[in-house]
Amino acid sequence: MHEKQVEIRWTDVDAYRHVNNAVYLTYLEECRDEWLDRALDDGENAWDFVIARVAIDFRRELRLEDDSVVVRCRLERIGTSSVTTREEIRTAADELAAEAEAVLVARDPATGDSRPLRPDERSALERT
Repeated sequence: MHEKQVEIRWTDVDAYRHVNNAVYLTYLEECRDEWLDRALDDGENAWDFVIARVAIDFRRELRLEDDSVVVRCRLERIGTSSVTTREEIRTAADELAAEAEAVLVARDPATGDSRPLRPDERSALERT
């Protein structure tokens, strides 16, 4: 499981004085990108994936006063050309703010089409 601490920024807060729902997705993306980059141990390969699906359940509002969150990402499943992750956002006090699932699809940079995971990618992801 990969963890990343993310500071809640003033610009993350909306007119309701809580972190905007779209920003939760940004927090998750920051952690997921870092996880994938480290898992593949090659910054170039991490960009050969695109998001095909994100599902999020909001459990608690976040406010600027929460100061920061801990975002976690772990591998759930490896498919032929996709990777599914389970992700969560927790407050510094360990309160669950959101749970998510994401599906990343490997893509051929030349064509933009999906492609099967390469053996080296599969092996690296299985080690996470």
